[in-house]
Amino acid sequence: MNWQDNIVETDEQIKDLLKITKRIAVLGIKTEQQAFQPAFYVPQYMANAGFEIVPVPVYYPEATEILGQKVYRKLTDIPGEIDLLNVFRRSQDIPPHVEDILAKKPKAVWFQSGIRNDAVAETLAKEGIKVVQDLCLMVEHRALG
Repeated sequence: MNWQDNIVETDEQIKDLLKITKRIAVLGIKTEQQAFQPAFYVPQYMANAGFEIVPVPVYYPEATEILGQKVYRKLTDIPGEIDLLNVFRRSQDIPPHVEDILAKKPKAVWFQSGIRNDAVAETLAKEGIKVVQDLCLMVEHRALG
């Protein structure tokens, strides 16, 4: 299989990905105090749409729960499978997370709007992980769901 087949770009591919997604880990999620920021209201929207959200904040060491769910500090600490990892990190801040992502091996990784890292996307795709770049999960879910 060609690794480029794991780069998800068409509406049809996104629709198929959303169909098999039930559990979304959110790397870089914000807390309720930042409710006006996409890194909070996008996962909140997805939770309201029926997805299980697993919060993985990068900051907020005092947070133990976000959206009523237990907070994890590393992907590898999360029990069970992850269907989709939704990433709210600046493009240049993604590489330090690659090892943790590869160790957890979610079915797909979604870089939010404005976030693109082709080198990381290629690394993940070559490991059999589907990758979406520079799109908003909430917007795509509303449009295609």
